[in-house]
Amino acid sequence: MMAGLIRVGLVVALALTVSACDRTRAPRLLPDSGKIGPDEFAIVPNKPLQEPLSYAELPAPTPGYTNISDPTPNADAIAALGGRADGVAANDLLAHASRYGTDPNIRESLEEEDIAYRRRFRGRILDRLVGRNTYLQAYDRQRLDSYAELERLRRLGVITPTAPPKGVSQ
Repeated sequence: MMAGLIRVGLVVALALTVSACDRTRAPRLLPDSGKIGPDEFAIVPNKPLQEPLSYAELPAPTPGYTNISDPTPNADAIAALGGRADGVAANDLLAHASRYGTDPNIRESLEEEDIAYRRRFRGRILDRLVGRNTYLQAYDRQRLDSYAELERLRRLGVITPTAPPKGVSQ
């Protein structure tokens, strides 16, 4: 009986020792599985159909090319921010967006802050012992609940694309 307790104690001590050895390596940022869930931003709804001012001025349909109801997210974003979709006011838009200054090393500083955050939230000992990636656990509080957000937007009257039922993976 005593020998069994000693073995268990040695295994626990060995596990704690091994889990404490790898403190210099930066945490992995993304899961290795390659699929962490659906991409809520990959679905862009088409623009609503509108009656043109003149049917004679409509371009001829060309298979394989865009039409006027296709989404143009870049041009729409520029127009929403006060710019013009033809790019003429792009310099003004860039100047307006950077009016408080820009950080040329933003990627490096965000990476450093992310590594510091991940070191504070390293995960459970057994997860680290078996090499399980703790990315989703570390950022769980910041994760968007897409169905709750969908319901919130629908209650506000925002037109939203359809979504698969809960539990159905894509």
